[in-house]
Amino acid sequence: MERALLLSVHPRFATAILAGSKTVEVRRQRVAVPPGTPVVLYATAPTMALVGIARVAAVQVGTPREVWSASRARTGITRREYDEYMSGAAQASGLTLEEPVTFEEPVPLSALRSAGAFHPPQSYRYVAGDALRQMAEASPATSTALLGVLGAPASA
Repeated sequence: MERALLLSVHPRFATAILAGSKTVEVRRQRVAVPPGTPVVLYATAPTMALVGIARVAAVQVGTPREVWSASRARTGITRREYDEYMSGAAQASGLTLEEPVTFEEPVPLSALRSAGAFHPPQSYRYVAGDALRQMAEASPATSTALLGVLGAPASA
């Protein structure tokens, strides 16, 4: 059973990731996931819905300066936004994402909660098995894509 990374992202970043214009998602802490790990994108307020999936192509962990210099053109944010976000962080992670797939219909938070106890993560969390199945059951339109994550090979 494969586990996935459930990532909370601002709606504009979710849109950019799914459009392929933002290929690196940065985080203020170490994110240790192997390449090939599926990523389920949760767009935060005002969208508040699962909007798509992608896969981790690579993860770079380093100081905020190292992560910025390696991936600045692919983060979809300005240096000022990056510096504000990373303020006080000792390390950072840059998740290179590939194979984005936009759900035909976003899965709203209300549907996710009616299918079970769903709490969007502050930053990210791992989900597997029952949690992924529960998310899939919340929306027939996206269940195929989410259930595909469960049985998908670790790498393409």
